[in-house]
Amino acid sequence: SIENAPALEELLPPKGGPNFKYSGADDQEKTEQEQALSAELSNKVKGRQTAREIILWIEETVYPIHGQEITLSVVIQTLLDIGSKSFTHLITVLERYGQVMAKLCSDQDKQVMLISEVGSYWKNNAQMTAITIDRMMGYRLISNLAIVRWVFSPENIEQFHISDRPWEVLRNAVSKTYNRITDLRKEISSLKKSVVSAEEAASKAKADLEAAESKLTLVEGEPVLGENPTKLKHLKSVAEKTKEETVSMHDSLEAKEALFARALDENEVLFLSLYKNFSNVLMERLPDASRDGTLQSLKSVNGDSMAVDIEEPSTMEVDDENERPKKSQSNGGKTTNGYNVREKEQWCLSTLGYVKAFSRQYASEIWPHIEKMDAEVFTEDAHPLFRKAVYSGLRRLSNEL
Repeated sequence: SIENAPALEELLPPKGGPNFKYSGADDQEKTEQEQALSAELSNKVKGRQTAREIILWIEETVYPIHGQEITLSVVIQTLLDIGSKSFTHLITVLERYGQVMAKLCSDQDKQVMLISEVGSYWKNNAQMTAITIDRMMGYRLISNLAIVRWVFSPENIEQFHISDRPWEVLRNAVSKTYNRITDLRKEISSLKKSVVSAEEAASKAKADLEAAESKLTLVEGEPVLGENPTKLKHLKSVAEKTKEETVSMHDSLEAKEALFARALDENEVLFLSLYKNFSNVLMERLPDASRDGTLQSLKSVNGDSMAVDIEEPSTMEVDDENERPKKSQSNGGKTTNGYNVREKEQWCLSTLGYVKAFSRQYASEIWPHIEKMDAEVFTEDAHPLFRKAVYSGLRRLSNEL
């Protein structure tokens, strides 16, 4: 037990609690002035000041003296700390003071800084990092492109093969974008059916009204064109109402189709950004394919080159229970043929696996943009192993496979 062997405590992972920069603890290297600002903001929130009042305080008192970086850090860290007690507290803070965050982080660069503050505050809790970023994206405080930029920041890139945190955040961002498009497709399909029903009802109401107006009726013994005035009034009302409903349905459909077109454009930009980043980081770390001359496994013999098999199960796929892939090895060990996968090689294997897994999972959303991605990302300049991983995930035929 830890009580009998205190030295073992150093080997345990850190506790999953928050890492508040302005807690006043001895190990926090923050000035008293910054801590005082954090305390003042906390008191304003406890005093139920509105988002507008806090924005004015920041603009008039904090930002002119301390600048963007310190202001953003103090405000975001303090609000995160107030919302750290539970998921309900987090949602309440985002709903009440999301405008404050949006005002501070109005562009993509500042949104990346916001995500970094979340990662710093919850650095010992990957689950809360992912949940907080996901909720912030839901409230449109941060964009999916800002999340991609944060995931591919230098500190996260170095963790690709040893931490699932950046991948979980990235999966959530891509899935949320994908789900939004899926929901819009369903809504448009439902609206189209409603439009047809509304048009049929309007057409029937119009026909009934015209038939009634053309009908001869005896009034005080004299023939009069049109049915009973009360009935005609009712039919006119129904015809006008159904016509208005049809116009309203058409307007709703046009609005949803505009949102859908915009979402598709955003989706294209997202996948272009994602795969460009994948290509760039892999190009920096993968060996020069020309040394091997083919796209067969580049094997790591005495650490000279790299063993990469794109057809191996990716890191996002679950291996069969109690089974180990034929080419796998224990940590730090060597395979029977003498090949040793070092840390850099493991990084490449892991990242290529994620490339393949993302490509497979979102293939239906990638294919509509494949021409542009071919022209801008999957070019001859991209590393062959990167393209092979993508094509394998997409089930795409290629001379290189």
